[in-house]
Amino acid sequence: FYFRNKHRPFLLFVSLLHVHTPLITTEKFQGRSRHGLYGDNVEEMDWMVGKWLLDVIDKKGLKNTTFTYFASDHGGSLEAHRGNAQLGGWNGIYKGGKGMGGWEGGIRVPGIVRWPGVLPAGTVINELTSLMDIFPTVVHLAGGAVPQDRVIDGRTLLPLLQGTVQHFGHEFMFHYCGVFLHAVRWHQKDS
Repeated sequence: FYFRNKHRPFLLFVSLLHVHTPLITTEKFQGRSRHGLYGDNVEEMDWMVGKWLLDVIDKKGLKNTTFTYFASDHGGSLEAHRGNAQLGGWNGIYKGGKGMGGWEGGIRVPGIVRWPGVLPAGTVINELTSLMDIFPTVVHLAGGAVPQDRVIDGRTLLPLLQGTVQHFGHEFMFHYCGVFLHAVRWHQKDS
């Protein structure tokens, strides 16, 4: 399907329903996680990404030429319950969840990047980035230029991922819910 363009840059965007309510998972994955139905959905999603995307990319010989970025758009939804069972996720040490303004449990999520042969495996980066950074990163990788006639809030992730910079360029990170500002994170330059 998407490999007819394998000899030139292509973008594949996959958005899975698995971490949104209602939580639907196959029998094979029910009861596998200690985090209930939400965890079962995460386990199934992990399997799907590995089997349907990464394995196919590897088999088509595209592993070393494919930049893969995996992230969620928000933390778990803590309001979702069935009886006494909490259905909507687990945000670890972070307070709050999806739709809870600026609490870190709703807006801080991990991002996982894979690009064998280009980016070192097993590297952990603690700098804050944004999903807005994906656009300029993908444009850069495709050999294009971001529009110059408007402000682009995102920045290419490549210098951070390749280790050529230690601190990312976002001094301020703003979190809006709709048109309302809910949180601001300030990372003082040179700190």
